[in-house]
Amino acid sequence: MERYSFYQFQQEFPDSDACLAKIMGFYSRNHPVCKKCGRETKYHRITKRRAYACQFCGDHVYPCKGTPFEKSTTPLHKWFYAIYLFTSTRHGVSAKELERQLGVTYKCAWRMAHQLRDHMAKLDTNQLFGEIEIDETYIGGKRPGKPGRGAGGKTVVLGITQRGGSVRTKVIPDAKRSTIEPVIRKNVRKGSKVNTDEWTAYKHLAPDYDHRTVLHGIKQWVVGTCHTNSIEGYWSLFKRSVLGTHVHISAKHMPKYLAEFDFRYNTRKIPHRMFALLLELLHPKASVLAMPQKQSCSRLESA
Repeated sequence: MERYSFYQFQQEFPDSDACLAKIMGFYSRNHPVCKKCGRETKYHRITKRRAYACQFCGDHVYPCKGTPFEKSTTPLHKWFYAIYLFTSTRHGVSAKELERQLGVTYKCAWRMAHQLRDHMAKLDTNQLFGEIEIDETYIGGKRPGKPGRGAGGKTVVLGITQRGGSVRTKVIPDAKRSTIEPVIRKNVRKGSKVNTDEWTAYKHLAPDYDHRTVLHGIKQWVVGTCHTNSIEGYWSLFKRSVLGTHVHISAKHMPKYLAEFDFRYNTRKIPHRMFALLLELLHPKASVLAMPQKQSCSRLESA
């Protein structure tokens, strides 16, 4: 399936008015009846404001309320272009790149990027099932003379992927069984086939799961259909993209960057829908229009 091209983006959103009309489309779909007069209505644009009015009572509606655009003075067209960049690249978008592309300050670009990453985390909430691969990885924090997992300052990340399906990641404080096992049980449906390496934190998943193990310590990578190649391939993609695009990511903001890469991976089979899907995630549902959703739903659930 073809991706949503830059030409299509330009045709659909030539200016900020077109962007506002798109956001209003989400609102009117959720609110066909005016909150004030109670009549099914059409909304008309109010000039020089990001607002519309009911055709009967004139009640003002601000469709950007509850979205990242609500208090932002950055033109909507620049916001939409930032969304397009986030959904059209494979390796991520840095704040410096947004600064260059949008012509905004670095501070503004950094804030926009993190708000978009927050909303990318809302994509998927269902438990994974079927053929599951689980692995933990250590990111950053290398010290001279002491490379590898033992180096200080590393961020521990747990990853769970359903073969051919979605991936979930979560920053965890350590790789102990007491930390890892509750997260797995919360996010993987019982009865699934779980593939891991020989790390001790995974040894007690049976009988709730059909647990199979490959022994990486003796260079055993595949035993029949048992392997962790999919999740390890995801780690490789993430780490190479970080080095090439962001150079370094702090532990504090690691969950946001993971959300960005999870979103892109989980929508890889519908590249033409990435842009529209992120727009829908940016706009709250009718029942919570007054406040932005802050829960990061696509991150791994804690027990």
